[in-house]
Amino acid sequence: MQRRSALKNIGGLLLAPALSRLGFSKDDKPVLRIAHLTDVHLKDQFDAPARFTRCLHHVQQQSPGVDMILNGGDIVFDMNKENITTIDKQWKLWHDVIRSECSLPVNYCLGNHDIWWNENDKGQAIYGKAYAMDKIGLQKAWYSFTKNGWKFIILDSVHLDIDNTWYIGKLGDEQFAWLENELKSTDPNMPVLVMSHIPILTATNLVDDNIVNKWVMLGGDMHTDTAKIIALFYKYPNVKLCLSGHIHLREKLIYDHITFICNGAVSGAWWEGNKRETAPGYGLIDLYADGSFEEQYLNY
Repeated sequence: MQRRSALKNIGGLLLAPALSRLGFSKDDKPVLRIAHLTDVHLKDQFDAPARFTRCLHHVQQQSPGVDMILNGGDIVFDMNKENITTIDKQWKLWHDVIRSECSLPVNYCLGNHDIWWNENDKGQAIYGKAYAMDKIGLQKAWYSFTKNGWKFIILDSVHLDIDNTWYIGKLGDEQFAWLENELKSTDPNMPVLVMSHIPILTATNLVDDNIVNKWVMLGGDMHTDTAKIIALFYKYPNVKLCLSGHIHLREKLIYDHITFICNGAVSGAWWEGNKRETAPGYGLIDLYADGSFEEQYLNY
């Protein structure tokens, strides 16, 4: 376990704050505090706008204060199951709430529910990822930035399968080559945080909608190129933390030198209560200069 990464939880619902660090000076403060909000699925139903507002207020009332928000995708309810009028309203609602209720910078990645893959509209401007990218101001679906001594790598994990009828989790050759070069060109002393929508590595299929002795990992539930990505990460010990959403369950795995965290969902079970044992919430993460971190899952 990471020396600063500690959590007491049951079923993803935080019962106590992260354990206090031992053996560190009081002056050893985090260089950055981030909130990881994923799977908001905003729509004008189930009192979702007011509840999302409550979540944003909860984030901004933390002490010490949060420096920025990482949004893990599935921003609106579902672009593929709504008509364009409803979709436009959902995105307008998102921007209205963020504009009026959030003073923090937000960095986004795309989720599967943010992408329009309706075959009847193939070739149209709305088809694919361009519409959602325009709504959240992305020039490219994957990118990186540095802040306070940490490197942030935001991945695009949602792609059409080879039959072009459904999505799977993967990077593809172009993005993988970019990721490889990004890690290679990063100072080995600079810690790296990776965010994707679909988990790179997860064990949630062991409890979620599976029959004992017949577990199946679908390509849309976890990256299909997991082994390839982890083999790449193995070469770079400065990759410390991978954040994801998509599953709506709170999960924390440690494999080799990397902690993989799925931070539940702001919407819980799509605004209709808990998803199994995980209550609606978000991740709060303190990052330190030496690459360690403290993290917790908060039910707002």
